[in-house]
This record gives sequence, C-alpha cells and structure tokens, in this order.
Amino acid sequence: MAKVLIIGAGGVSGVVVHKCAQLPEVFSEIVLASRTEAKCKAIAAQLNRPIKTAQVDADNVPQLVALINAEKPDLVINVALPYQDLTIMDACLEAGVDYLDTANYEPLDTAKFEYSWQWAYQDKFKNAGLTALLGSGFDPGVTNVYTAYLKKHYFDEIHYLDIIDCNAGDHGLPFATNFNPEINIREVTANGRYWENGSWVETPPLSVNQVFDFPAEIGPKKIYMMYHEELESLVKHFPEIKRARFWMTFSDNYLKHLEVLGNVGMTGIEPVMFEGREIVPLQFLKALLPDPASLGPLTKGKTCIGCFAQGVKDGKPVAMFVYNVCDHQECYREVKSQAISYTTGVPAMIGAKMILEGKWKKPGVWNMEEYDPDPFMEDLNKYGLPWQVVAVDPSAING
Repeated sequence: MAKVLIIGAGGVSGVVVHKCAQLPEVFSEIVLASRTEAKCKAIAAQLNRPIKTAQVDADNVPQLVALINAEKPDLVINVALPYQDLTIMDACLEAGVDYLDTANYEPLDTAKFEYSWQWAYQDKFKNAGLTALLGSGFDPGVTNVYTAYLKKHYFDEIHYLDIIDCNAGDHGLPFATNFNPEINIREVTANGRYWENGSWVETPPLSVNQVFDFPAEIGPKKIYMMYHEELESLVKHFPEIKRARFWMTFSDNYLKHLEVLGNVGMTGIEPVMFEGREIVPLQFLKALLPDPASLGPLTKGKTCIGCFAQGVKDGKPVAMFVYNVCDHQECYREVKSQAISYTTGVPAMIGAKMILEGKWKKPGVWNMEEYDPDPFMEDLNKYGLPWQVVAVDPSAING
C-alpha cells in the first residue's frame, strides 16, 4: 500500500493514472498534479475510484517541494515534459522521495537529449538513500528491459542490437503527432546517430532507411534510422555491443507534411519576432496541431515495438527478436487512450510498482537494464503489454 504523486496531465499521464487506479493493493492513494488542474480533474472523472488533484508548476522547485511535503508520497512519477526532469529531481531530493520518469532530460533551447545531466545526480540520490529510475516508458524503458532479458536468457554476448518501433495505426487526420508535438518533431528532425565499434556515427535526419517485415499481419514497412536515448545507456551497460541502432516507421504523408513545415520554418526552436513579441515557431505549431490525447477514439491499427539482437551463445551465432504488438482500439476501450500513450504509460506504472514493492529499489540513479528484467517482463504480460520472443533470420535486417 503506497501513495504516489503523478506530475503531468497529458496522454501518457492518463494511462498511468488509469493503470495505477486498477491496482489499489499497490497504489492505495493517487495524487495527480499539473500546471492546469482542470486537465487533472478531467482524467480523474474517468476513473471508478477517487483520486486527489492539485495544481503545480513543474518548472518551480519550491512549488514542487511544497506539494511533495504536503502530500508525502512514497514516489513521484514524472510524466511532465522532458525539460522538467531536473527540477522534479531537485524537488525529490529536497523533499526526500523516490523518483521515476519516462524520458531523459532535454534542454528547452537545444534539441539534444542525453543522460549526462541526470547521471550527474547519481551521488546525490545515493547519498540521500533515494532511488531514481530513468526512462520507464517503452522506448526507452521496455526496450532496455528486453535487451537485458535477451542477454540474461539467450545470449552470452549481444553484438548487434536494432530497436524497431512501428506505428501502423491511422487516425485519419491530415497531420498529427502521437505524442507531444513539440517533443516528437524535435526528435524526428534531429540528426540520426548510431553506435558502431566504440564510437558514434552521425547521419542527416531520416537519411537511412530499409524495409522490415513486421509480425501480426502488419507486414513490410519502411523504417528510418534515428537517434534514441536508450542507445546511450545500453552501449554503456552492455559494452560488448559492436553496433546499436534505432529505427522508426513514418508514413509518406507524415514525412511530406514535416518536410513542408520545416521548409517554411515552422519546426524551428529559435524565437522569432511576430507583431512585437517573441514566439517559438514549433511551440506555435504545437498549439495548432491536435492534442495527442484526442486521437484515442480516432486511431485504428496496431503498433509493434521490439529488439532485434544478434550475438553468440555457447560459441554459436544467435539471432532473436522480442516484441510487443498493441492494438489502438483495445487501448482506447480500456483506458481512453491510443496505443502510443498506452505503451508508454503501462511501463511507467510497472516501474513504479517495481520500486514500491522493493524489487527495483536501491539508492542512486538507474537505467532500466541495470535491474533484473524478469519481474518486469512478468508484469508486462499481466498488465496489458504481452510480448513474444522468437528466433529470427539475421538477414531480416540489413547490416
């Protein structure tokens, strides 16, 4: 029986709250806080049990500390913006409470995300006797656990790792993003980067692609190589990896809209003057685009996210693919969300459960793959993200 404070009230937060509310034996009390409390109340109204809501500015450490001290949660679940990770971590340290997030810190004024800022908190959390679990979403998150699970049960060494993320869903709108538009577009328009033979190799945005044949009747889809933060922690914690890459699918329609918006400057993050005031083009575009939380009833189809690993076991070559398939409409029926938010929100709940049950609790700042993957993998099957692991032909993905 534990109390959690959930910060943020977007699409992922809605899933986290729903899933926590389904387990009163673990999450006996839930407080949901956001800059706009009305959004919290709207989520609370969907539940079949009461929760408490509050208003807080996640950029303001004193406000956060005051709320944490007033509510005295056992854990803070951060599903606010990545820009706010450090302020929430600072508040958790000051108030003496454990911390969890789903995506690593990203400076507001630079489209760059890496773990250095949060890893720098290792000694602070360790000395305070507090746990900080980083990236407890799907990718990062489940993909990290998948890799640890494959290493534990199927490989002596993983040499090649490809993380593959397919959204084969269709919301029927001309252009929309499946999670926060600002974060999504910053991520997609950044240079690609992959790990090979001990160093990072950079590529122009979405310049490398190939076709991958997905399971569950999704079929062949073009996948584009990008940079994603879990690569950084995985090559650190599995140093035998010779090459690690991240791939994602995009429709031709999405890419064409993104190209046009980029050409006219709407994806820029540098402020421009408009009618006597500064605006950030991408933030203005975000205001025009559909709220990802509104896509739930519209989206049909499936997602497939997994890890394609190649290496050796007992001196013999091995290739395995571990993956989940998630149906958008089934997610909406359960928690009023499309599958992108669902696949991030469920792992956040499970990561919180791991901490609160003491299975993944130790002082310091940790990535998901640094813990025993087995209890987390067991809970994925129990709470909505069942997985499969199959032997595969290494030629299914190009080297």
